[in-house]
Amino acid sequence: MLLTELRTIYERDPAARNWLEVLFCYPGVQALLFHRVAHWLHNMNMPFLPRFISHLNRFFTGIEIHPGANIGKGVFIDHGMGVVIGETAIVGDGTVIYQGVTLGGTGKETGKRHPTLGRNVIVGAGAKVLGNIQIGDNVRIGAGSVVLREVPSNRTVVGIPGRIADQSREAVNFFNPEYLPDVEAQVIRVLFDRIKSLEMQIESLKAQSASYPAPQRLQRLEDSPHLLKEGDRLIEEFLDGAGI
Repeated sequence: MLLTELRTIYERDPAARNWLEVLFCYPGVQALLFHRVAHWLHNMNMPFLPRFISHLNRFFTGIEIHPGANIGKGVFIDHGMGVVIGETAIVGDGTVIYQGVTLGGTGKETGKRHPTLGRNVIVGAGAKVLGNIQIGDNVRIGAGSVVLREVPSNRTVVGIPGRIADQSREAVNFFNPEYLPDVEAQVIRVLFDRIKSLEMQIESLKAQSASYPAPQRLQRLEDSPHLLKEGDRLIEEFLDGAGI
């Protein structure tokens, strides 16, 4: 399992130069090694010691992983400072977690109360995934997002609360910021265009009543039905949580 994680780091982190550097200077690797021991002891119903190892893990690496959490193979915690993974969280194989991420609960529920992440999920810096929710395979969660609902596979989630960036497309290239659209900005732009269109219609009506030429500065949205329909879709998805 250690070899799998080292191989994953070499594939995903261009700064990784040799295995000694990765093993001794990558807190994400060290945190997972601590956790493997604590998790094994936890499953053996050993009292106190698993939590104590978890506490030492947090002290030395800045990463807090409850001994009960299930972490898959090839998981990469990059940098990792401030990462918190709750007791009943499940992290699938090949997942990448950046600094400041929380896989936590939403209250004092009992039983399964933390998220389940599928395979090859990428969770951006500072993102919060909360509650007993299922995150599908190959999902991309943008930095700073707060995800409170389940997300189907092959989707990209951004914003607060987290919204699917574009339901008609699969997960985008997470490492290229231009592929992470600002959903709120898109909706505001649509509403702005609607307001300008209404203002132009009012000016047109005033011109007709006053018998002077109407301004032709802006195209009316009603003259472009496809734009109007697309705007309606964006607004409805935004108000409905973009499908999640």
